[in-house]
Amino acid sequence: MPLPIFKSEANKNTPHPILKKTVDTLANIKFIIGVAAGKGGVGKSTVTVNLGLALKAEGFKVGIMDTDIYGPSIRKMLPEDQSPQQKGDLIIPALSQGIKMISMAYFRKEGEASAVRAPIANSLISHFIKNVLWGDLDFLLLDFPPGTGDIQITLSQQARLIGAVMVTTPQEVALCDVKKAMSLFNQVKIPIIGIVENMSYYLPDEKSDPVYLFGKEGGEKLAVQSNVPFLGQIPLDPYICQCGDLGLSIFNENSQLKTTSACAFQNLAKELVTHVTQLESEQKRGIGSFELIWKEMAEVKHE
Repeated sequence: MPLPIFKSEANKNTPHPILKKTVDTLANIKFIIGVAAGKGGVGKSTVTVNLGLALKAEGFKVGIMDTDIYGPSIRKMLPEDQSPQQKGDLIIPALSQGIKMISMAYFRKEGEASAVRAPIANSLISHFIKNVLWGDLDFLLLDFPPGTGDIQITLSQQARLIGAVMVTTPQEVALCDVKKAMSLFNQVKIPIIGIVENMSYYLPDEKSDPVYLFGKEGGEKLAVQSNVPFLGQIPLDPYICQCGDLGLSIFNENSQLKTTSACAFQNLAKELVTHVTQLESEQKRGIGSFELIWKEMAEVKHE
């Protein structure tokens, strides 16, 4: 399926007429949440996918937007049961295990690099935000690319995020980088919903004590220091990796270690629902100041 934005290199700076559509494709989504990290390699996309599956298992309508233009990976973990389709000027997202999905991976050959400069990457992200017809959703999870650059700022300004979930490992290097990502969200006035510590510990078997390979409780300590909620720990489980590689769900099996991982994500989903609901209530009580923040962000964008 070709990407309906730029028809050739010659007119790469000219937006396709689709971008002029005024359909509000985000109108029927209750919560739009960024899942972010300061660096790659902490399992952010894996957390996004399994959090989405956990929310789906809880009965919520879920969508996932893979916003990593240069290294999209979620299609591998959530292979589509139904491919994305075009409906007039809009895109109907793919469907995988009951989750609606959009990714740059659908518009490139497997293994082909997305060799585009930042202005075009931003236009692609804007296209995903404005022109994907999600329909009714309880949660739309935006898998942020690593770093704090143009794409992250565009998403923060345009995607109507209620907040962001930060993913880290216990390792000091990861914590240093996630602090930078948190600083970006603070600058653009996006609330931090909470911190998830991925690869927290390893369980050799059901009778063994946890082994802390990358340090201990770094994410929880960061949450305390930053005065944000700690949403939970996700174990380092080879089965999570195997399911991701095969495009399977960790919620379909019942062995002890598999159950440990599934329970961790189910607990994460429940914590997320609790904190997002509370955040929504707080924002409604302070609706005037919240609208002012978005107005200021829009003014900065158009300067």
